[in-house]
Amino acid sequence: MDKYDFSVDSLGEAKIPSPIQMSDINGDGFADYVSDDDRILYCIDTMIDKNGKRVPKSPESVELAGPRKTIYFNPAHVHAAICTCGGICPGLNNVIRAIVRCLWFRYNVRRISGIRYGYQGLLPTSQESPIELNPDIVDDIQEKGGTILGSARGGGERTGDIVDTLERMNVNILFTIGGDGTQKGAAAIAEEIKNRGLKISVVGVPKTIDNDLAFIQTSFGFDTAVSMAVPVVRCAHIEAKNAINGVGLVKVMGRESGFIAAHTSLAQSDVNFCLIPESPFDLYGEKGLLPLLKRRLTDRGHAVILVAEGAGQDLLPKTNQADASGNIRYNDIGIFLKDEITKYFKSEKMEVNVKYIDPSYIIRSAPADSYDSIYCARLGANAVHAAMAGKTAVLTSMMNDRFVNLPIRLAVSSRSRVKTESALWRDVLENTRQPESMKN
Repeated sequence: MDKYDFSVDSLGEAKIPSPIQMSDINGDGFADYVSDDDRILYCIDTMIDKNGKRVPKSPESVELAGPRKTIYFNPAHVHAAICTCGGICPGLNNVIRAIVRCLWFRYNVRRISGIRYGYQGLLPTSQESPIELNPDIVDDIQEKGGTILGSARGGGERTGDIVDTLERMNVNILFTIGGDGTQKGAAAIAEEIKNRGLKISVVGVPKTIDNDLAFIQTSFGFDTAVSMAVPVVRCAHIEAKNAINGVGLVKVMGRESGFIAAHTSLAQSDVNFCLIPESPFDLYGEKGLLPLLKRRLTDRGHAVILVAEGAGQDLLPKTNQADASGNIRYNDIGIFLKDEITKYFKSEKMEVNVKYIDPSYIIRSAPADSYDSIYCARLGANAVHAAMAGKTAVLTSMMNDRFVNLPIRLAVSSRSRVKTESALWRDVLENTRQPESMKN
């Protein structure tokens, strides 16, 4: 297996007693502090060694997240800032609320600023003043979708200007809530801070609705996205069944990773074809999607296709454009498939009724469901514990069902994708009964 460095950077030795009163004795019935020596195995798979003993495949371990007995920052001197970057996602307000409440009630921090519109709010050209945050302001924001701070793409590459602003504001801690581009920016900001010899902690909370950050079990908002996509697929199925040769075509998020489409296909068994970026397909030929769709309609009279936005991009012309985060702009695979299906069945002289639904913005703007609400509350609190302990260039996340402190450099080193040899994709194929490959 590949070797990874899970060591976490720190601003210095934590010497200040934490205001959080907990126990450091196991078995006394009280919640315990977490030590930097408390770790879990990165890989839970095992193997048989040369002596015939079963051992972990990898000995590498990851630092557990949680409150430390001693902290680095004096709470009375802390000025914390929070920014939300990139596209909106269910759970953003929940994370903001959790961070503010943990800082305020657990650490007695009284200076908390909300940065408007992501990294752009930290640029000298910004016209938006930071928002003063406290428990009253964030009291019920978890009930709303989006983010009270606003969000925007871009700006993270201007690390010098951002660190200048943090210095002028006397910020000690910066919480960055965002996905791959946001956290790459956070890593660069932390490096600039280190080069200047400043004592500012940068702690990320990974937000990617596509669930595509490496080494992270699940990103917040993903569960809500699947929950929101399921009734859309159900409606597409009803539309398809009530039309002559009806085809319900639904597009969901998933630029490079098809996790939402895969999980939705399992949650709602009406999907007949699940199309994801990791599994290329042809339109024509014996194994192509359109001939397979014709067979399905001939046999059953209706079909449901669920497609991730990044699927089939090799079939479309390149846009040669990128958004403010540097992501390549894709052509709309949903519209493309709708047109191709209509054209194909016209040439086959077979009536077809295509019902195309794109619920992407409805899903993104939804409030978090119960699972994500719990997850966001714990992520936010653990991010605060890491920051107050002086850890930096770190993400708080979940791995092997435990909350951990993960170096940002690892989380952005690669993308998590659906493995077509995995149990997940095997189960999707069993559920949809589509072929293992639609490539000729």
